[in-house]
Order: sequence, then C-alpha cells, then structure tokens
Amino acid sequence: MAEFSFQDRRIGDGLPPVVIAEIGINHEGSLDLAIQMADAAIDAGAEIIKHQTHVIEDEMSSHARAVIPGNAKQSIYEIMDRCALSEAQERRLMDHIRGRGAIFISTPFSRKAVDRLVSFDVPAFKIGSGECNNYPLVKYIAGFGKPVIVSTGMNSIESVRPTVEILRAAKTPFALLHCTNVYPTPPELVRLGAMAQLKQAFPDAVIGLSDHTTSNHTCLGAVALGASILERHFTDRMDRPGPDIVCSMDGKALADLIEGSNIIFKASGGTKAPVDAEAPTIAFAFASVVAIRDIAPGEPLSMDNIWLKRPGGGDFTASDFDALLGKVASRAIAEGAQVSRLDFEQGH
Repeated sequence: MAEFSFQDRRIGDGLPPVVIAEIGINHEGSLDLAIQMADAAIDAGAEIIKHQTHVIEDEMSSHARAVIPGNAKQSIYEIMDRCALSEAQERRLMDHIRGRGAIFISTPFSRKAVDRLVSFDVPAFKIGSGECNNYPLVKYIAGFGKPVIVSTGMNSIESVRPTVEILRAAKTPFALLHCTNVYPTPPELVRLGAMAQLKQAFPDAVIGLSDHTTSNHTCLGAVALGASILERHFTDRMDRPGPDIVCSMDGKALADLIEGSNIIFKASGGTKAPVDAEAPTIAFAFASVVAIRDIAPGEPLSMDNIWLKRPGGGDFTASDFDALLGKVASRAIAEGAQVSRLDFEQGH
C-alpha cells in the first residue's frame, strides 16, 4: 500500500482522496487576486492550495520569447513574466493560506524556484508534466527529502521511470499523476486507463489525476478507479482572463468535486455478497414456496399447487423450488401457507 503524509494529511491507497486546487497563474500576477482565489478555494473546502513558482531568468532562455502556447496569443516567456509573483509576494500568499489552516505547495520550474520554496519550508513539492523528464531538476528536488507529487503528462512509462528511480534512490515519498496537457482536454484524450498502467509499473507510487477537462466528470471517474489525488486549476470566477481559466473550476465546482470524490471513495471497492444492512429488505423482498391451492395429504407437489410468493422467511426459497416438485405432502397444506419441512414424512 503506497502512502505518505505532510502536515498531518495522509494520502494514499485506501485513504480518502485529496483535491488540490491549483491557482497556478490564474491570478495574472496580482497578489491581491491570488489571495482572493485562495480564500475562495478554502471557503469551498480545499485542503491544499497549489501555486506555481516562476523565477523567469532561471527558468527560460531567450528562445522562449518565440514560443506561443496553443491556448494563448502571447509567448510563454511573456505570459510567465507577467504572471510571476516576486519572492516577497509569494511568501505573503503562502502565509495567508497557512493562516487560514490550509496547506500551501507549489511547482518550481527552476533551481532558484526550488531554493525559494525550500526557504519557505514547504511540506511537499509538485513537479509539473514539463519537468517530469527534467531529471537533473528532479534529482535536485529529491535531495531535500520532502514528498514529491509528479504530473506525468506528455510522458511515457519509460520516460517516467528515471524520475521514479531518482525518487526511490533518495528515499523520497512520491505520487504520480496521470495528465493530458491539452487545454482544455476533450474526454477522449483523458485515458483514465493510464492510471492503472502507472500503478502496475510503479506499485510503490500513490496514483492520481491532474485534470484539464472542463468538468468534474473525469476526476470522479478517476476516484472510482483508485485515484488518491485529484488536481484541477482553480479560479474564483470563470469570467477571469487567462489561458488556464477555461479548464479551471470555481468554488461551486470545487465543493461539488470534494463532496463527490468522497462519496465515490466510500462507494468503491467491496465484494459481491449481501450486507447485514440488507436484512430488513431481504425479509420482505425475497420469496418463499407457498401453496397456491389446498393440498391434500398424499398429494405430490407440482407447478399446479405450489409457487413462490413474498415474503421470505419460509423453510423453502426459490433455490429449493425444483427439488420440491414431486415430493408428497404428508399432511394437508392450506392455500396461501408457506410450505414447511414438517409437511413431508421422513424419506418423501
């Protein structure tokens, strides 16, 4: 059973799923808005608020100025430069989140970003899909001994494997989140079956889903398939500007996801057999063998004189019906009476 914990929140196989509300860069570089979004997520029940830590000069080369993401009109350099919070601003955001009793974690995109988060004493790191195969950065993060949650979008089992080996070598607790980095992700590209592949390949990993669809449906499906961590982008209002808003959830959607994921977790698993709580229903819903007309002593039982009727509780049930046919009554059985073992002589 894979499991780890930070700040007293246990996460893993057989434990209630946790929902990570990712503010990311939805605040567009405004600390006030970031705090407002964090408050909205916490008010909706979020336990973990995730940020993105961007130190632009350490994260990107000048070539990034020519790369425009598919869900944006500006270069990735311009977007991140506009949206990055300073170290002082990000610390204020973290302090506010902690002050409200929630957990702050973040995704570092460079070594300087890692160092900033280490100075903040974050309880865990999140590694984004783009950094999943950035093995030097993964090794640098693993060296700090904190639990690591890794998104695996755009990667294969084989490209994830070196990251897992790095984390194992460092004895770092870890989770692997299946992810599709299309914004938004159409349902047919989600591929929830990949979670089972990750678990089979890495049984010591906590498994989850980082989702970029436009509803909670796939996250809820992921819980039914064993996901322990669910991550979605978060905004306080869906009419905000920003490239990730379209695949974000608002407070109502977050509250629904938390409630729904816990319900599905409770409903998952188990075996096929009656439960004790069904006993009162069994008592009236099942049927017993009864006489459908008066049966005289010495008369054989047949389809003409016995059948099955509610309630249960009689000596003979549906599974006994065929074996009763042809047996001879040793005494009179009144119409409507449940057939009893006492209605037959020994040997008949």
